[in-house]
Amino acid sequence: MAEQSGTGTRPGGDFRRLAESFGGVAAAYDRARPSYPPELFDELERLAGRGLRGARVLDVGAGTGISTRLLAARGADVVGVEPSAGMAAQFLASGPGLALVRGTGDDLPFHDDSADFVTYAQAFHWTDPERSVPEAVRVLRPGGALAAWWNVKDSGVAWVRAMGERLAAALPETYHGYGAVHEFTSHLAPYGLRIGTAVLHWERRITVDHLISDLSSRSYLAALTPERREPLLAVERAALLAEFPDGWVVEPYVLHLTVAVTPA
Repeated sequence: MAEQSGTGTRPGGDFRRLAESFGGVAAAYDRARPSYPPELFDELERLAGRGLRGARVLDVGAGTGISTRLLAARGADVVGVEPSAGMAAQFLASGPGLALVRGTGDDLPFHDDSADFVTYAQAFHWTDPERSVPEAVRVLRPGGALAAWWNVKDSGVAWVRAMGERLAAALPETYHGYGAVHEFTSHLAPYGLRIGTAVLHWERRITVDHLISDLSSRSYLAALTPERREPLLAVERAALLAEFPDGWVVEPYVLHLTVAVTPA
């Protein structure tokens, strides 16, 4: 079943096992996962009412640092926050010189009023909003912003929808999409935050092999034994090559952004 991301409903099945699976696929994750278009950060700054340059940013659930590197390129003073040893090792290898702290969004290892932004790139659904939201509010300075965003494959495109349906049927207990990614705003209401949202559409052109590598880094596949995972990936490879016989895929994304600004 598709997860309703950000509502406090985490991916189905053994949540801890799924979360811990990322460490073993960190290299594939860093190599194959999609990046984010520059327009995302333009919208983030617009909704936050301030720029990233010179801002203190805590990038929570930083993974291998895909978003952390982009935030740093915008001039932010950014610290990655990541619980997985495997992901942290890849983060340091891919972004030498970037700061990293081991920790989770549910228990941020930072002082009160110490950050201008707390960001969650493809990561907020791995937190417990009843813990992570008050933690973010605690560490944010007045006028600071909590920002969460997700790249979601556009299921309005037939081949994307078909792939999701196959994986959901094969893995009914653990497969998760990103669902209604803005529903976590109910957890923001008690804090008097000014909430804004944006939706961006973008795409990337990649090979079928690249897309399969991306799939292999998804928790619902990474957590499987090779004996169970490889046949599922073979089915997806065959379906993709039937759809794209030249081996190239235009992969469409809908990028959802929510920004919640604390009172000044």
